[in-house]
Amino acid sequence: EWYNGYSWLGDARLYNPFALLQLFDRRRFGAWWFETGTPKFLVDTLIQRGVPSPSLDDTVADDELLSAFDVNRVAVEALLFQTGYLTIKAERELAGQPMYRLGYPNREVRQALNQQLLGALLQDEAAQPNIRFQLASALQNGDASAIKSSFKALFASIPYEWHTNNDIAKFEGYYASVFYSCFAALGYRITVEDSSSHGRLDMAVETANGIYLFEFKVVEGASAGAAMKQLVERGYADKYRAHGLPLHLVAVEFSRAARSIATVEVAAATAPNGR
Repeated sequence: EWYNGYSWLGDARLYNPFALLQLFDRRRFGAWWFETGTPKFLVDTLIQRGVPSPSLDDTVADDELLSAFDVNRVAVEALLFQTGYLTIKAERELAGQPMYRLGYPNREVRQALNQQLLGALLQDEAAQPNIRFQLASALQNGDASAIKSSFKALFASIPYEWHTNNDIAKFEGYYASVFYSCFAALGYRITVEDSSSHGRLDMAVETANGIYLFEFKVVEGASAGAAMKQLVERGYADKYRAHGLPLHLVAVEFSRAARSIATVEVAAATAPNGR
């Protein structure tokens, strides 16, 4: 989970040898390879190009894209692949041409890169550890009130310029990136835009003590309460009941005008029979 997962072609998966040796030497898990050099250039490029962080873990590329070497014009996917932050998860032939699905190779890269992205998105790295600790504690305890407080503290440090001269699509994508990067930095298993027979859920976050199902809305583009209404009416929780973990519905509505979270609703997902 931590250090395996690198692949270029074929089914074989390779471990990061440097990280593995550090694990044996220090006898604890950590982002050892990542800490040898912070990829500031990569993070700055992702932010400047407005690449949503949820998209990094499931993107598609072809041979031409992955073999590009002009650093001034190289695609983000090729840059991340060539530097080891993304790897080939699957290969498929389409119209006679190989196509590749890219994603994070392992937990070390996913967790550490998103921690750096979160710092760049919020521009308040000093406040991050405390906010992440509060949020992790709230999720672990299933404390709805603490979850709401943690979300508001997280978004209180959003720089003002992100709220000006941005259209709704970019605004909503930015907020979704902050949420995703925060949960990824905590090491949680995340599924974005998870499809079911009822529709497409924005985000599912799995912890050891429960699963949180998220729906995001911008209030300027939807009626109040629309996020929770969609979670309930479309029965998004049904797909996750077999996991045997407590299910929580989390509706988050953002306000561009107020430059903050407008409302956060957290509710237990009851079964169709009401239990």
